[in-house]
Amino acid sequence: MSKIVFEPPFRVKEAIRGIEQFSHLWLIWQFSESLGKDFSPTVRPPRLGGNKRIGVFATRSPFRPNSLGLSCVKLEGVEHTSDRGDVLLVSGADLMNGTPIFDIKPYIAYADSRPDAVSGFAEESGSYRLEVVIPPGLLEKIASEDVEPLTQILQNDPRPSYQHSADRVYGFEYKNYSLGFKADGGIITVVKVDNGNEEKL
Repeated sequence: MSKIVFEPPFRVKEAIRGIEQFSHLWLIWQFSESLGKDFSPTVRPPRLGGNKRIGVFATRSPFRPNSLGLSCVKLEGVEHTSDRGDVLLVSGADLMNGTPIFDIKPYIAYADSRPDAVSGFAEESGSYRLEVVIPPGLLEKIASEDVEPLTQILQNDPRPSYQHSADRVYGFEYKNYSLGFKADGGIITVVKVDNGNEEKL
């Protein structure tokens, strides 16, 4: 679950009047951690092996000339708070904590859904998922609310697609976690979890 907090002068109850009638929302936001990158007309999507170049406007790469991102999220509810006004509770947000959001628009099924749309190279890997194994001793280091998002990240295989070594330990960071994992065939096994609470020697 993610929270969208409005900053003044947008922290006005009337600005979201009627929003609870919608199940999903569009978020227009900024790739704030990718600012300052030089413009490149081509990028290398991980799903194409990380070596094949595709035009930046034919991908959803964060390295964009305008640094804008677009996400569809599910509206779970509105939380009324005394210090931050009305806060939107959403699920499915693929944004980092503190990401600036420029605008919010309701998802309209008859206008926004195109069942006959073709998704190009993304369609080929859309159903690609790996089995994830987290040993019990490491699982207990992960907060219950973080298990699902971490599992989803691993299911989507965060390795560079041209890397296929079964012995290599790969890693990534999420929130306060640093994870190490191995991949063999269609199975990813977590081998290390540092949740930031380990004693420093």
